[in-house]
Amino acid sequence: MKKRSIFESLANKITTLAGSPPAFTIALLIVLAWGISGPIFKYSDTWQLVINTGTTIVTFLMVFLIQKTQNKDAKAIQLKLNELVAASRYASNRMVDIEDLSEEELDVLHKYYKKLSDEAEEDDDIHKSHSIDAAEQVQEVKNARNDALQKKEPDAERKRPGPTAER
Repeated sequence: MKKRSIFESLANKITTLAGSPPAFTIALLIVLAWGISGPIFKYSDTWQLVINTGTTIVTFLMVFLIQKTQNKDAKAIQLKLNELVAASRYASNRMVDIEDLSEEELDVLHKYYKKLSDEAEEDDDIHKSHSIDAAEQVQEVKNARNDALQKKEPDAERKRPGPTAER
């Protein structure tokens, strides 16, 4: 675990330094020095190889450090969002950990929330909740109402005179 914390500490320091103005200034000065030295080295293949090799190595290593930092930041943001979802009485707790869903499952959720957004735009009350749970409750009420109507319809048809009563 000590090695991991050393790597994490080193990665954080390097990415912080790499994104600083002094690091940019140093990189700019190196590129300028390389460019100015071109005539001295007669723009040789070795002269070009120096900058190509240096930038390739730095880029290769930075990709891993930046990805590590981005993964950590994304995880921290997800945890913060999960806390907000869990703390809000109007939000659906089903949204916690949706980052583990597949791309297709996220697309389905996106379409659903687009529909909720459209409904919210038409609503006069900006404080009205439009969540999965609220939508499910509304759907349950609609289903119960439809079930009740379907149960009543056959009785109503039997009492009605005409061709439908002979069924």
